[in-house]
Amino acid sequence: MERLCGPKLPFWVANQTLHTDSPDLPECFQLSVLSWLPCVYLWLACPPYLFYLQRNNKGYIMMSILNRVKTVFGLVLWIVCWTDLFGTFHELQQGDSKPPIYFVTPLVVGMTMLLALFLIQFERLRGVQSSGILFIFWFLSVLCAIVPFRSKILQAKYQSEISDKLRFTTFYFYFSLIVAELILSCFNEKPPLFSNIDTDPNPCPQSTAGFLSTMTFWWFTSMAIKGYKNPLEAKDLWSLNKRDSSEVVVPKLLREWEVEQAKAHSAVDQSTQAHFSKPPPAGESNHVEGESSPEEVEVLLSKQKDPKKPSFLRSLIKAFGPYFLIGSAFKLLQDLITFVNPQLLKLLISFTKQKGAPTWWGYALAFLMFFAAFLQTLILHQHFQYCFVTGMRLRTSIIGAIYRKSLIITNAAKRTSTVGEIVNLMSVDAQRFMDLTTFLNMLWSAPLQIILALYFLWQNLGPSVLAGVAVMILLIPLNAAIAVRTRAYQVEQMQYKDARIKLMNEILNGIKVLKLYAWESSFKEKVLEIRQKELNVLRKTAYLGALSTMAWTSAPFLVALTTFAVYVTVDKNNILDAEKAFVSLSLFNILRFPLNMLPQVISSIVQASVSLKRIQDFLSHDELDPESVDRTNTATDSSVTVVNGKFTWAKQDPPALHNINLMVPQGSLLAVVGHVGCGKSSLVSALLGEMEKMEGHISIQGSVAYVPQQAWIQNATLRDNILFGKAYNEHKYRCCLDACALTQDLEVLPGGDLTEIGEKGINLSGGQRQRVSLARALYNEADVYLLDDPLSAVDAHVAKHIFDQVIGPEGALQGKTRILVTHGISFLPQVDNIVVMVEGRVSEMGSYQELLKQNGAFAEFLRNYSLEDIIEEDEATEALIDEEENFPDDALSNHTDMVDNEPVVNEAKRQFIRQISIISGDLENPKSRSVRKRLCSERKHDESLSEKKLPKVEKLIQAETAETGRVKSKVFWEYAKAVGPLLSLFICFLYGCQSAASIGANVWLSQWTNDAAQNVTQENVSMRVGVYAALGMAQGLLVMVSSFTLAMGNIGAARKLHYALLDNKFHTPQSFFDTTPIGRVINRFSKDIYVIDEALPSTVLMFLGTFFSSLSTMIVIVASTPIFAVVIAPLAFIYIFVQRFYVATSRQLKRLESVSRSPIYSHFSETVTGSSVIRAYCRHDAFVLMSDMKVDENQKSYYPGIVSNRWLGVRIEFIGNCIVLFAALFAVIGKDKLNPGLVGLSVSYALLVTMSLNWMVRMTSDLESNIVAVERVKEYSETKTEAPWEVEDKKPSPDWPSQGNVEFSDYSVRYREGLELVLKNLTLSVKGGEKIGIVGRTGAGKSSMTLCLFRLLEAAGGEITIDGVKISEIGLHDLRSKLTIIPQEPVLFSGSLRMNLDPFERYSDGEVWKALELSHLNKFVSNQPAKLELECSEGGENLSVGQRQLVCLARALLRKTRILILDEATAAIDLETDDLIQSTIRTQFEDCTVFTIAHRLNTIMDYTRVLVLDKGQIAEFDTPTNLLFRRGVFYGMAKDAGLAQ
Repeated sequence: MERLCGPKLPFWVANQTLHTDSPDLPECFQLSVLSWLPCVYLWLACPPYLFYLQRNNKGYIMMSILNRVKTVFGLVLWIVCWTDLFGTFHELQQGDSKPPIYFVTPLVVGMTMLLALFLIQFERLRGVQSSGILFIFWFLSVLCAIVPFRSKILQAKYQSEISDKLRFTTFYFYFSLIVAELILSCFNEKPPLFSNIDTDPNPCPQSTAGFLSTMTFWWFTSMAIKGYKNPLEAKDLWSLNKRDSSEVVVPKLLREWEVEQAKAHSAVDQSTQAHFSKPPPAGESNHVEGESSPEEVEVLLSKQKDPKKPSFLRSLIKAFGPYFLIGSAFKLLQDLITFVNPQLLKLLISFTKQKGAPTWWGYALAFLMFFAAFLQTLILHQHFQYCFVTGMRLRTSIIGAIYRKSLIITNAAKRTSTVGEIVNLMSVDAQRFMDLTTFLNMLWSAPLQIILALYFLWQNLGPSVLAGVAVMILLIPLNAAIAVRTRAYQVEQMQYKDARIKLMNEILNGIKVLKLYAWESSFKEKVLEIRQKELNVLRKTAYLGALSTMAWTSAPFLVALTTFAVYVTVDKNNILDAEKAFVSLSLFNILRFPLNMLPQVISSIVQASVSLKRIQDFLSHDELDPESVDRTNTATDSSVTVVNGKFTWAKQDPPALHNINLMVPQGSLLAVVGHVGCGKSSLVSALLGEMEKMEGHISIQGSVAYVPQQAWIQNATLRDNILFGKAYNEHKYRCCLDACALTQDLEVLPGGDLTEIGEKGINLSGGQRQRVSLARALYNEADVYLLDDPLSAVDAHVAKHIFDQVIGPEGALQGKTRILVTHGISFLPQVDNIVVMVEGRVSEMGSYQELLKQNGAFAEFLRNYSLEDIIEEDEATEALIDEEENFPDDALSNHTDMVDNEPVVNEAKRQFIRQISIISGDLENPKSRSVRKRLCSERKHDESLSEKKLPKVEKLIQAETAETGRVKSKVFWEYAKAVGPLLSLFICFLYGCQSAASIGANVWLSQWTNDAAQNVTQENVSMRVGVYAALGMAQGLLVMVSSFTLAMGNIGAARKLHYALLDNKFHTPQSFFDTTPIGRVINRFSKDIYVIDEALPSTVLMFLGTFFSSLSTMIVIVASTPIFAVVIAPLAFIYIFVQRFYVATSRQLKRLESVSRSPIYSHFSETVTGSSVIRAYCRHDAFVLMSDMKVDENQKSYYPGIVSNRWLGVRIEFIGNCIVLFAALFAVIGKDKLNPGLVGLSVSYALLVTMSLNWMVRMTSDLESNIVAVERVKEYSETKTEAPWEVEDKKPSPDWPSQGNVEFSDYSVRYREGLELVLKNLTLSVKGGEKIGIVGRTGAGKSSMTLCLFRLLEAAGGEITIDGVKISEIGLHDLRSKLTIIPQEPVLFSGSLRMNLDPFERYSDGEVWKALELSHLNKFVSNQPAKLELECSEGGENLSVGQRQLVCLARALLRKTRILILDEATAAIDLETDDLIQSTIRTQFEDCTVFTIAHRLNTIMDYTRVLVLDKGQIAEFDTPTNLLFRRGVFYGMAKDAGLAQ
C-alpha cells in the first residue's frame, strides 16, 4: 500500500479510527479499499451473470424513460470518474505529482461504470425487468461512499478553505449520481415484448416483481390482503408460471428418462448379443430381446443377473439438478452468516466490561447483529423458495410421467399394481420427493454447521468442549433408537388404521345388509377391537414421544452443563465469565438444529429411495404393443380378420384364447355367445389389442368404437360423455339419443343432457349408463363396432328397442361391421352369423338356422331355456313397443331408487369411490356435493322443478358454512371438553413450570458468571454447578411429564370422539347413507380421525412449546432491560397483524389445495379403469392434457401456499431481528447499570426468539386447520338416529312369528321428509305359508315394500302387523332378526366364510355345513384347503357373483325364519344359479311366507298369488292364471317375456 499511496498517506491509523469518539478512516484506505470493493464485486459477478443471460432470453424490452435516465446517469458517472483522472494528469503537468493511487482508482471506477452501463443495456435486450446484480453494486457503492462523504465534510469543517476543490466537487457529483442510480434500480422496467403477461388473465406478479420485492416476497402481499378481506376462491389464484407448468416440466423429465431407457436398452442389447452367437431372427421385432424360443430367454435371464436398469434418479437430477443447486448456494451462504452473531455477541459482552470504550462501538455492534440476522433471513428464505419450487416441479413431473405410463401399460403389468397402488405412487411417493427436496441440503449443511460450531467452541473453551460433544454423540443413538421404535409403531398403527378403514368401508358399503340382518353389534365390536389396538400403539408412541421431547429440550442444557462443569473443574485458573458462557450457549443452540435434523433427513432419504424404486419399477413396466393389431391391411373384403390367433392376458399365463380364426365380412353383424367365462370378452379385448398376442395375425380395417361390458362413464356432463371429444352436431346427437332410448331419461335429469354425472356414473341407473356408453359409440361413427354385451343391464323391452334401432339389421349401424357379445337369446335369429365360444375356443360358427341343424352345443344351449317360441313373438312385441306410452315410465327412468339400482353399484366402483375418497382428503368440493343433492332431490321425479331447486340450494349453502372463515372458539372448547377441562388446565400449568425452571437455570448461570468479576469463584464452584444441574434436570422432568400428560389427554379425546362417531353411524337411518356419498363418511373415519389421533396432538404440543418459549424470552429481556417493555407493544401489534393476514390466507389456500387435489386422483383412477375405452377411441393425448390441467390447477393453489410461508417467514423473522436489535441497543444504553451476565442472558435469549415466533404463527395456523377435524367428526356424531334396537317392555315372544301372517293396512311410506309417497295406502293381507310374487315396472315401489317390512323406511301412515304384533312398536333388532332376506345384490364382508354366514357364532359347524349343502356350495367349500375358514376378500371378490348369491341363500337357510323375502337378482347371474336358488327355496321354505320381487316372470308363474304394483299402488293382486286371463298389466309383461301368447 506504501507504494500506491506514498509515504504521506498512511493506510491505517489506530488512534484515528478505533480509539476515539468520532472515528474516521484514513484517505488511503478510502481511496483503495472502499473504492475498489464494489468494482471487484461487479467484475467477479459479471462473467457468470452474462453466461446466465445468454442462456435465458426473455425477449427484449423497449427503451423506456427509466432506462434512458439510468443510461444517461451511467454515462455522466463515467465522465465524472475520468474528470478526476484528467485532473490528476493536469496536476502532473503543473508539476504537482500525486501518488499512483490517484491514477489507479479513477481509472478502475471509470471502467466499472462502463461495465455497469453495458449491463443496463444488455439486460434490457435480454428482457430482465429488475436487476439484482446492479442493485447490489449500487448499494455497495453508496455504502462505501458514505465514509468519504462524512470525512470530506469534517475536513472542510476544520480547515478554513477546501484544499482540493476539484475532487471535492466531483465526489459529491459522484455520490448524488450513485444514490440516484440506487433509487432508480428499485423500480421495474415494463415487461418484455410478446411476453405472456399481456395475454394472461391473472398473471403471477412474481414474474414482473423487482429485485427487492423478490427478496422480501413483497409481491405476495396483494394476495395476503385479498385473502384477509374475504376467503380466497379458485378464481383469485394467479396463473402458474410457465416454467413450473406441466407442459414445460413433464417433457423435460420424460426426455431425460427416455435417454436413460435407451442407454439401459443398448446395454441389455450388447449383453444379449454376447450371450447368443445367433442374432434374433429377422422380421421378428426385437422387442423382447431375441425371443426366439422360451428356453433361450430362460438362459438369458439366468445368466444376466442384473441387467442395467434405467436410473430414474439420474434423469431427475439431470432435469432438475441445476435449478436446485442455486438453492444450495444460498444455503451455504446462510450457514456461514449464522456464525457471525455469536462472534458479535462476544464482542458486545466484552464491550460492556470495558468502562472507557467509545459508545459508538456498542451501537455499531447492535446494528451489525441486526444486519447479519436480516441478511440471514433473506438468504434462508431464498434457499427455501428454490427448494420448494424444485419439489413442486418434481411432483408435477412424476405425476405426469406416471399418468402417461398408466395409459399404455400391458394388462399383466396392470395386474401387478392395483389402481390404489398407482394412485399411491402419485400421491404418497411423489409427495415424499417433494418433502425431501426441502431437507436435502441438510445432508452437507448439517455436518458443515457442526464442524464450524465445534471450531468456535474450541476457541472459546478449549478441550473441555469435548465433554459436551461426547454428551451430544451419546444422545444421537438414543434419538435414533427412539426414532426406530417410533417408525415400527407407526407402521403397526398404519396397519391397524388400514384394517379399520377397510372394515368401515365394507360396513358402510354393506350397511343396508347389516341393518337387514341386524348384525350391527357384531361389526361394531370388531371395529372397536381394532380401534383399541390402534390406541394402544398410539399410547406407546406417546411414551416415546415424551422421551424424545425431553431429549430434544434437555440436550443443549446437558451439553452446556457438562462442558461448563468440566471447564471449571479441570483447571483452577479456568474462570467461567459471561463472554465464555453465553457465546458457548448460543453456539450450542446453533448445534441443536443440525444434530436433530440429520437423523430425520437420513430417514426421509431412505423413504424416498423406496419410493424411487417403486416409481422406477412402474415406469419400466412393459407397454402394449401398438402394432399387435394391423390397422393398415386393406387387401381383403372382410373388415375384421383373425388368423390362428393365440392370446393371453400375461406372458407367463396360459393362453386365454387359442386357435381363433375369424373373418367378419364388411358390414355384417356377428353375435358371440357362450357360457360365463368362456372367453367372449377376451375375444373383444384381443381385437382391441389389449391382450398379448402369442401367435397369429389380426387385422382390422378402419376406426373402432367399443362398448365395454361395464359401461365406463366419466365424471362430466352427459353430453360430454356421449360426444367424447368429437364436435357437437345437434341433429346427429338427437338421433343418437333417440336410437339409444335416452330421450325420456333426459327429461327426468335436472339439467337435461348438461347434468353433471357423478364419479363412475353414480347418478345414472345401470341401464342408463350402458345406453350412454352405446350412444357414445354410435355418435363416434367408426367403421367397426365391438359391443361387449351392451344389453345385459337394460330391461327386456328397452333391449328390444335398442337392438332394433341401433344394432340390428334395420338399425342405425346397418352397413357397419358389428361384433356383438350377448346373453340375450331372443336376438340371435336376426344376426348374420353366430360364433359359439367354449373354453377359449370357437366351437361352432354359422347362421342361426345352420347351428340349429348341426344340433351341437348351441342347440343344447337353446333347448335348456325353451324359448324358441320367441321367434313367433317378434311381430307382437314390435306392436307393443309402438304403444310404449302404456308404460308410465321408461323402464329405466331415472328413478334413482338406490334400491333398484343396487346391482349396478358393483364392487369395482365401490372400490374406487373408496380409494379416492380416502386419498383425496376432502371430497367436500361443492361439485360432488351438488351431485348428491341432486340425487336426493330426484328420488321422485314428479316434483315440480321449482320446488326441487329451492331446498337444494339451501342445503348446499348449509353444508358449505363449516368450511370457510375462522374456526369458532366453540370447537376449541369442544376439544378441551373431550380432553377434560381440569386436565387441560393442569397441562398449561405444567408448561408454565417448565418455562420457569428453564429461566431459572439461565438466570443462575448469569449470576455464576458474575462471580468472575468479584473473584469469589473457587469457593462456590460445586454449589454453582449443583444448583445449575438441579434446575436443568427439573426442567427436563417437567417437559417429559407435561408432554406425556398432554398425549394421554389427546388419546382420551380421540377415543371419545371416535366412539361417538361410530356409535352414531350404526344407529343412523338408511336414508342418510342413501344421500351421503360413502366417501364423505369414510373421510370422517380416516382423515379426520387420523388428524385427531396424530396431527392435532403434535400441533398442540408444538404450539404450547413455542408459545411458552416466546413468552419466557420476553420476560427475560424485560427483566434485564425494563425499557424493552416500550417496544413490545408495537412489535406485538405488527406480529398479530401479519399473523392474522397469514392465517386467513394460508388456511384458505390449504383448503383450495386439498379440494383441487382430489380431481387429479379421481380423474386418474377413472382413466385407469377406462383405459381400454380411451385407447379404442384414440383419445390418449386429450386425456393426458386433461390430467396436466388438473395437476396445474392443483399447483396453482399450492404455489401461493409455499410463498405465503416465505412471506410470513421474512416478516416474522424481521420482527425477531428487531427484538435482537433492541435488546442489544438497550444493553448498550444501560451499559453502566448492567453486569455482563445480564447482557449476555438477554441478548442470547433474543437470538433464539426468531425461531419460536415463526413456529408459533405456523402452529396457530395448523391448529386452526386441524381443529376443523373435531368439528367435522362432531357434526357426523350428532346426526339423527333411527328407532332403538331393542324396546324392553315391548319385546315379542321368542317364537314369534309362528304363523307368518302379514297384514298391510292403509300403509303409506316415503323415502324422506318432503318427498312424494312411494307406496300409497296399500291394504292387503297374506296368510302364513303363502308365496307372493311382486312385479311392476322400475320405480313402482317393489323394493320399497321389502324395506318397509324391515323398517328401513318408517311408515308415513298406516300399519304393518305380523302375527298380530304391530311392527312399529318393537325394537328394530327384535323385528329384523325374525325376518330373512336374500338381497338383490349379494354382499359379503372380508373375513372367513363362516363369519359371513354366522357372525354371532350361534350355530354349530354341522348346521353350517347343512346349510351349505342345501345351497349347493358344499362341493366348492370342501374343495378349498381352508374349508369354512376360507378367507373372503373385500366384497367377496374371490367368489363369482353366482357363488356369492348362493352364500346369501345359505345365510337365509341358517336363520330359517317364518318369513322370507327374496329380492331377485337381475342380470348379475346366469340362469343356472337362478334355477338352483328357486328350487332350494321351493323345497326348504315350503311352510314359510315368501315374498319374491321378480324380474324374470317365469320364476313366479307357480306362486300362490302375484301382486302387481304400479306407481306405489296395487294394480292387480290375484293368482297368476287369473291375472293372465284378465289380460291386464301382468299379461302385458308376460307377453313381453314370451310367457303368454
